[in-house]
Amino acid sequence: MISLVGLPGSGKSTVGRQLARRWQLDFLDSDHVIEERIGCSIRDYFEREGEASFRDVEESVIDELTALTGGVLSTGGGSVLRLANRRHLHARGHVVYLRSSPEELFRRLRHDVNRPLLQVCDPLGRLRDLYAQRDPLYRETAHFVIETGRPSVSSLVNMISMQLELAGIIPGA
Repeated sequence: MISLVGLPGSGKSTVGRQLARRWQLDFLDSDHVIEERIGCSIRDYFEREGEASFRDVEESVIDELTALTGGVLSTGGGSVLRLANRRHLHARGHVVYLRSSPEELFRRLRHDVNRPLLQVCDPLGRLRDLYAQRDPLYRETAHFVIETGRPSVSSLVNMISMQLELAGIIPGA
């Protein structure tokens, strides 16, 4: 299992789909699996049941998905907040941290009205706070760190593929 971690908007789902397509693997998105399981949007569940309840569901889903083999997994931005998730991700597969600066994420997401994360008075400040809190957790979890910067999705896929090929995780193309 190749798992992608990073802040919301770092490209985990978009890049993950392309990686899975390139390697002819299944693509899994933990947020989509969670929404199927709870029967509503994560946002609605989070507001109704609270963060602790959501994180319990997320932990169960991450445990299940990391036990699978031969796929590409995109995780939710906060999945690394729980130690059990970090351990499962790191021990059961190969984790790629798509590292994006708060400023880069803000540039990408500033017009996105579907992300509750940014529906605050100071979205850049919120991204900086999340980065400060989560960057050490992403690094702890990851086997590889890829700086996303401004490359295209295909460039990121190539960069990740090259790292995984050099490490002998996936066969060279």
